[in-house]
Amino acid sequence: MQTLNDVHLQFASFFKSSTLQPYAYLVSKKLSEGHICIHLGYIEKDWETLPPYFAHATLLPKHLLKEDLVSTDLTNKQPFILFGNRLYLQRYEQYEREIFNQILSFLNQEKGNLTQKESLIKEHRVYLQSLFQQNANALPNWQFAAVVSAFINQFTIITGGPGTGKTTTVAKILALLFQLNPNLKVALAAPTGKAAARMAESLKNASEQVDEKVRENFMALQPSTLHRLLGYIPDSPYFKHRKGFPLTHDVVIIDESSMIDAALFAKLLNAIGPQTKLILLGDKDQLASVEAGSLFGDLCLAKGAINHFSADRLALINETIANAEQLIPAAMLTSKHALKEHIIELKYSHRFKSEEGIGKLSKAIINNEVAAIEDFINHQKDKQVAIYTDYSAKAFEEFITGYQEYIVEKDIKKAFEKLNNLRVLCATREGEQGLYSINKKIEDFLRSKNLISTVDEFYEHRPVMVTSNNYNLGLFNGDIGIIRKDEGGALKAHFESPNGEIVKILPGLLSKVETVFAMTIHKSQGSEFDQVLISLPNVEEMNILTRELLYTGVTRAKSKVVILGSAALILQTAKEQVQRASGIQDRFLTLETNN
Repeated sequence: MQTLNDVHLQFASFFKSSTLQPYAYLVSKKLSEGHICIHLGYIEKDWETLPPYFAHATLLPKHLLKEDLVSTDLTNKQPFILFGNRLYLQRYEQYEREIFNQILSFLNQEKGNLTQKESLIKEHRVYLQSLFQQNANALPNWQFAAVVSAFINQFTIITGGPGTGKTTTVAKILALLFQLNPNLKVALAAPTGKAAARMAESLKNASEQVDEKVRENFMALQPSTLHRLLGYIPDSPYFKHRKGFPLTHDVVIIDESSMIDAALFAKLLNAIGPQTKLILLGDKDQLASVEAGSLFGDLCLAKGAINHFSADRLALINETIANAEQLIPAAMLTSKHALKEHIIELKYSHRFKSEEGIGKLSKAIINNEVAAIEDFINHQKDKQVAIYTDYSAKAFEEFITGYQEYIVEKDIKKAFEKLNNLRVLCATREGEQGLYSINKKIEDFLRSKNLISTVDEFYEHRPVMVTSNNYNLGLFNGDIGIIRKDEGGALKAHFESPNGEIVKILPGLLSKVETVFAMTIHKSQGSEFDQVLISLPNVEEMNILTRELLYTGVTRAKSKVVILGSAALILQTAKEQVQRASGIQDRFLTLETNN
C-alpha cells in the first residue's frame, strides 16, 4: 500500500538494485521539488527522510560507480548520470549540459566581432549618451553598463527588482540597435502572454524618448509566449524551432526569465541561431519556475559574475558615460568568471524608495532583515504597507470592496483596467486562507452587495483566468477575461488581446479556467497591480513558505500591499529560502579553474 501511495517509491522500485533504489527515490523526490539533481556531498539530511522501505539502505555513494544503470560517460546514455558529485536523471543532465554548452557557444561567437562592436559604441557615443539625458542620479549607472554590454554581447542577463528599469534599459538597447539597423528583426517573449504583453507595452511607452523613425520600429513589436515563439507542436515535447532549425530573428528578448524551467530553458537556447542576440530579463530574487530547474537564478548566483567586467570593457563603459559621477567602480575588475560582463544587476529602483514602503519591505524580506520586518509588523504608519496579524476581516472586506469598480464600469476596456487595479494573492490553494476559500469568500461578499449572482457557472462579471494554453482559441496560460453580455445580450468571455483588441468567446468553449478575484502568488508572476492583498496560510502550513514567495507577492504591488498573517509566520517565512540543486555553477567553476 505504501508503494501505491508514493509515486517516488513506485519509481525507485522499478529498478532491481537495492543499492540504486534509495538514490532513485531521492532523485525523483527532489525533481518534484524543483531540483534537477542531488548533491552526494550533502545527502545525509535527505537520507534521513527516506521511507521505512529503505530502512536497511546504506549510504555509500561510491558504490554508485559500480551500477550498470549509472554512467559517468556522457556518451553512454543510462537512466542515471553521475557528473562530479551530482546524480541526475539522464534527461536533466542533458538539459543542464545543453544550457552550459549553448552559453559557451554564445561567448565564443562574440570574440569574432568584438573589436567592431566596441568601435561602434565609440562611434555612436553621442547618440548613446542622449538616451540617458534624463538620468541624473549620482550613482553607478548600471543601466548604461547593461546597454553597452548587451550591444556587444550575444548573450546578456539583465536582472533587478521591480522598478529598477529592466524594460527601460532594453528600450535603450533596441533604440541603439534600430538606429544602426532599422530593419532589425526582434522577438519579444515571456512565459505567459500577460507578461509578454506588459513588456511590449512598456517598450512602446519608452519609445517616446527616441526619434520618430525608431519609434515606428518600437510600435511594430509584437509580444508572444515562449511556446508560440518556439513553434508549439501539439501533442509533442518538441518545438518547430530547435537545434538545426533556429529562429531567424536578429534579437530575442525574454522577460520574466526566472519562470523558465530547465527543460524549456534548454529548448530556448537550442533554438537561438549563431548570429542571434539573446537578452534575458528577470528578477533573480523572485520565485523560481514551478517545474524543475531554476537556471536563471542559478546563473545569477555565480560568484564574480554579476556586475563584473574585464579591464577593457570597464574602460569602454566609463569612457562613454557622460556623467563622471555615474562611473562604474574599478572594484568590478576582480573576477575571472566566464560570465563576467554578461550579467548586469540594476540596483536603483525608480518606483520604490529603499528607506520606506514597499521598497523597504521587499528588501527586508529578501535579505531576512528581522528588525526592519518587525518594525513594519508593529507600526501601522506606512502609507504603502499594512500588516494585520489578526487576519482582520474588516481589512479584507475594505480591500475586496474595490472589485465593485470594474463590475459597475460599462466600458469593457476600462473594466479591465479597474479589475487589474487590485488583486488578492494566496500562498496556497487549499485551507482557510487558500485560493479556493478566498475566492468563495469574495464571491459571497459581492453577492451580498447585489453586485453579482453566482447561480450559473459563468455568471456575469465573473473574472476568469485561463490555466492551460488553448492554441485553437488563441488563449494562453495566465490570460484573464471577464464574463459579460455582448451587444445582443449573450454571455461571452471577453479577453484583451496583446494589441488591445477585445476578443469575445462563448464560455462553453473554455475548458480550463478558474475564478480570479484571488490568484496564487506563483500565477501572479509577470503581473503588476496597483494594490495587492496577500493572504498567508495558518502557522501549521507554513513549511511551504519562503522569502522568495513573499517577496514576489509584495513586489506585485505598485502603490499598496496589505498582508494578512501572524508575526511569527511572516518572520519564519523571511527566514526560509528556496534551495534548488543544479550543477551549472560547478560547470562554470571548473571552466574558470582550468583557465
